Amino acid sequence: MNDKNNSYHMELEEFRQNGYRAVDWIVDYLQNVESYPVLSQVAPGDIRKQLPPSPPEHGESFDAMLKDVSEIVLPGITHWQSPSFFAYFTANSSPPSILGELLSAGLSVQGMLWATSPACTEVETHVMDWLVEMLGLPHKFLSRTDGGGVIQHSASDATLCALLAAREQATAGQSNKQGCDGKLIAYTSGQAHSSIEKACMIAGIGSENLRLIELDQRFAMRPDKLDEQIRADMQAGLEPFFVCTCVGTTSTLALDPIADVAAVANEHGLWLHVDAAMAGTAAVCPEFRFINAGVELADSYTFNPHKWMFTNFDCNAFFVADRAALINALSILPEYLRNQATESGAVFDYRDWHVPLGRRFRALKLWFVIRHYGVEGLRHHIREHVALAQEFKQWVTDSDEFDLVVDNPLNLVCFTHRDGNEASERIMKAVNDSGRMYLTHTKLDDRFVLRMSIGQTRTERRHVEAAWQQLRAAAADRR
Repeated sequence: MNDKNNSYHMELEEFRQNGYRAVDWIVDYLQNVESYPVLSQVAPGDIRKQLPPSPPEHGESFDAMLKDVSEIVLPGITHWQSPSFFAYFTANSSPPSILGELLSAGLSVQGMLWATSPACTEVETHVMDWLVEMLGLPHKFLSRTDGGGVIQHSASDATLCALLAAREQATAGQSNKQGCDGKLIAYTSGQAHSSIEKACMIAGIGSENLRLIELDQRFAMRPDKLDEQIRADMQAGLEPFFVCTCVGTTSTLALDPIADVAAVANEHGLWLHVDAAMAGTAAVCPEFRFINAGVELADSYTFNPHKWMFTNFDCNAFFVADRAALINALSILPEYLRNQATESGAVFDYRDWHVPLGRRFRALKLWFVIRHYGVEGLRHHIREHVALAQEFKQWVTDSDEFDLVVDNPLNLVCFTHRDGNEASERIMKAVNDSGRMYLTHTKLDDRFVLRMSIGQTRTERRHVEAAWQQLRAAAADRR
């Protein structure tokens, strides 16, 4: 709305009042999120047909905007913050994280260089060092060593950066100058995330030069098969250079044997990247640090605080043992970015640690989350989620209707109905269409497998119990 000086900006006092109302709206939403269908019930095109065909010629009130969020946008939201969201892996948020994001938006700094906002860089460096301590990660990932950590958008970005660093290391920096010759070969689990294949496409390695390694009975990578494949490729005149191992695959949260994979990778001189996107947060609890066995042998490691550490998307933590390898792969210094601090070598310029030049102050929300919960509070909630998943797993095991497919020690339960794929798929559709819960599936050995992912910020035992009753009712209704 126009002010008395004919400016089109929102007056700061008006912004203050609208800000209060926006926060009130968010609080009301979070208080009432259980009342909404977890999976959005709209049909394709339902949202767009409610929007005007052309942009407004004259500015509109915040009242009108907030009204449309409630009446148009909200019905088209799948509620990832619902305590009955059991699909995919969680993308959590929390009040301290939201407040940190709000302050980051208010400061609106461009943290591409240390010089463009020193606090943006130094808080991030410090918080990343905190994570190393909190998760019991090897000290070589600390900033005071040759390594260090950086916040990326997602694990997909982290994997791409690891792949690029490995590519440049394997070619002595020539790939950036001359491109790839088609001989570089990368390896990962047959259950690894699709982002690894996408990274190979983007980096010029090529999806056909990514080898998917055979799995064991627990759907984890077999190191002996990795070794066989590497030797076969070398015999064929190819150049193995990169292995990505998984601490928690997407389908089943399978844990690859990192130490054994590392032994193979090190024997052949390959870069070892560890993708712990979802499961990595579990290592906040000392009793779950078995998932990190062998990480000390890795060249890079990543996990997503925006999945299970109550920090809203996007916030990925990426660590390297040798930051020079990463910086050498990604650094370009045009004249307009030159400055005294950079040339002193005494600071980190995180623009050199990832693909984009620009970067937000994402560390602020992670800093707030860690300070609000403390390590004690984070451990409490992670333990609660794992305990709920293990209890749900026991219900499945004791059931006459469902079979457990994977015996996972953390917070994902994979199961099927005993009548087969069609029955499992019908049950999933029934519970999702009800709006009372949401879960997703995977395919394992041609079996349609239901995935119960327990880790949403506000999920309690009553929500898990209700989900189990809905699944059993859907199974009974199907007969």
